[in-house]
Amino acid sequence: MSAADADAGSAAAAPARSIEIELKFDVDAGVPLPDWSGLPGVASVSAGEARSLDAMYIDTDDAALARAGYALRRRTGGPDAGWHIKGPRRTDGGRIELHWPLGGAEAVPDGARAELAPVVGDAALVPLARIRNERVAYLLLSESGEVVAEFADDHVRTTDERAGIEREWQEWEIELGPAGPTDPAARAAFFAAVEKAATAAGARAAASDSKLARALGH
Repeated sequence: MSAADADAGSAAAAPARSIEIELKFDVDAGVPLPDWSGLPGVASVSAGEARSLDAMYIDTDDAALARAGYALRRRTGGPDAGWHIKGPRRTDGGRIELHWPLGGAEAVPDGARAELAPVVGDAALVPLARIRNERVAYLLLSESGEVVAEFADDHVRTTDERAGIEREWQEWEIELGPAGPTDPAARAAFFAAVEKAATAAGARAAASDSKLARALGH
């Protein structure tokens, strides 16, 4: 996920915008990390950076956002702490993400509320799930040092705020960076190489395509 470049002093500032294209895997604790040296365009891998992330996902009582493919969260920790809206998944597998700074209050920023108005109207927004993630992030770099992708080794703990059910798992996530392939064929080849390396290391297909869905038992 890209760091926000919006004005941190104004919750009403225009959001930072990025496109999230990623692939997830489930993995058992203690499995060695994959060897990414064979990935197209990747020349080196950075040292791992530990991040403690804590996100509260919010929705209407009848889960209007989730049903429409949206997610709204307030997350602390990491380089992109703030308010995020993830849009519905596109045909290329990506999701548009909007990002506002945290601001001083825990109320949903006016800009985020306006973006979601066509889906939720003026309905109250209440906690849906809390997701805490102990992440170690690695940058996969090109010869010139540009970020081809970010790899995250995630230990996830969640609470379904409505059902009171807690869940825990470990997963790997790799997300394309600014220097990642943009051509559909090149992108497909990149993710095929990712899948080959991850499964060779002991990973398996993810049980769910999002942490929120899994937190809610989907």
